[in-house]
Amino acid sequence: MDTSTHASGLQRDTVTVLETNLDNISGEVLGWLMDKLFEKGALDVNYIPMMMKKNRPAVLLRVIARPEDAESLAEYILGGTTTLGVRIIPCERLIAERRIETVESPWGAIRVKLKIVNGAIAGIAPEYEDCAYLADKRSLPLLQFMQGLQSWLNQEYHLS
Repeated sequence: MDTSTHASGLQRDTVTVLETNLDNISGEVLGWLMDKLFEKGALDVNYIPMMMKKNRPAVLLRVIARPEDAESLAEYILGGTTTLGVRIIPCERLIAERRIETVESPWGAIRVKLKIVNGAIAGIAPEYEDCAYLADKRSLPLLQFMQGLQSWLNQEYHLS
């Protein structure tokens, strides 16, 4: 995967987007398929609900892959689902720099992902597993814990 870095600190690279419409397939198979696609090198996998002809409920499967992995992932999708075809779309993307840091919060140590744009922190997101652990440890609902933590992180890192 060729990458280049711009003065802004953003990187540009090329990925391949694989897409197909899936109907007549169970949620269990979709969950299994997502796990397998990640195991086989997919960078991202998502499902988008949609309606197909004759008012059939379906999902749009979208996979982001390295160009060198695209064909084998497409073949895997064709072999493991009900689809008859997979769209293969070359695509460029801009990528923000990211860093993982461990911060000492009022609730304990937690890993956070920092998004850096133009040399400045543009966003911060706590790692889910750390949030779940600390919320459980304090018998707090996860949503309440994450909202409080995000507010604290935004203040600590001077983000709005």
